[in-house]
This record gives sequence, C-alpha cells and structure tokens, in this order.
Amino acid sequence: MVSSLSPAPDSGGGLEANMNVFRILGFLLLIGGLLLPAAAQAQGGPRSSQPLAARIQRLEDIEEIHALLADYGRLLDAHDLAGYSRLFARDGEWVGGFGSAKGPAAIQALMEKNLGVSPKGKPGSTYHLLTNFLIDVQGDTATAWSRWSFTVTSADNHPALLYGGHYDDTLVREDGHWRFKRRVAVNDIPHSDPTETR
Repeated sequence: MVSSLSPAPDSGGGLEANMNVFRILGFLLLIGGLLLPAAAQAQGGPRSSQPLAARIQRLEDIEEIHALLADYGRLLDAHDLAGYSRLFARDGEWVGGFGSAKGPAAIQALMEKNLGVSPKGKPGSTYHLLTNFLIDVQGDTATAWSRWSFTVTSADNHPALLYGGHYDDTLVREDGHWRFKRRVAVNDIPHSDPTETR
C-alpha cells in the first residue's frame, strides 16, 4: 500500500514537491490564523474591543430591558396599574393617545381615568402584542423602539385588532434597575402622533 503522502516510486523529486505543498499550506494556515481575529474584530465593530465584563453587562442590560418591555404589556393587560406605574422612573413620562403624565403616581392616575379600575390580576378584555424590539444601551441610559398591536374581544367573543403602532422609548437605570424615562406610544393604524400639537 502506498500512502498518498509518499512519493510515487518513479516520480523523481515527488518528495520535494510534496514538501513544498506542505510549506505553502502551513504558510496559508499561519496567515489565516493571524488574519481571522482581525477580521472578526472588524466585523464586530467597536464593542468587540470592550472588555468581556462590559460586553456581558451590555447583554444583561438588554435582557432586563426586554423584560421591562414585556412587563409593560403584561401588567397593563392584567390591569395591575400600580405595578405598571412602577415601571417608570421617578420623573418618567408617558405620552400617548390619552394625553401625557409625568411620575409613577400621575401615570397610574391617567391610566385609571382612561381604562377604569378593575381588580388587580383580573385580566380585562385587552391584549397587547409587543414585537420587533430594537435596544441600544449606552451605560446607564438606553433607547428602544418596538411595535405594538392592541387587540380586544369583539362582541362575538373573537379577537379583533383595534390599533397598531410603535413605541419610542428612553430608558434609565434607576436604583440598579431599568425604568422608562419617557415612553411615547404612537398609533400607526389609524395614524395619530401624540407629540403633535392639537
């Protein structure tokens, strides 16, 4: 049996040719090993040069903000308006079709005025579907953008899409937790912009 790495008996210099191939392959592997980390860093952008602890913190921040965004819809649909209002910073602001309010107590009062008060934990007939989260964390502040749709129970007990829109959020880390600094709820279907003067 003849190995594929062994020169053929009549090749005359085949061993030298195989050694040149091995040298070229070794050189290419060395160059590839040197270039791959640089290429990966270039693709990763400026964050890839951050220390591992900073990159892990950023991922943990994004995950906590995802939970904050999900809790917003969950607490609102459960009519837990006290819990809902605590998602906002001390000077947090909500701006939307109901008007605007600043501070958790004022936000809770605005929601109770417009949604009514029902027993905590007893879901109403509303259902918020929140999607397409885009989150950018910059230290202790962040911005987020997401889509929302507002579904209600129709007269024949079927889900009916009532509104669709998006949120523009400014967030802040307050007492070690992420909170809404400002949440603007924009109706895209039908369109209305709560920040426009009336």
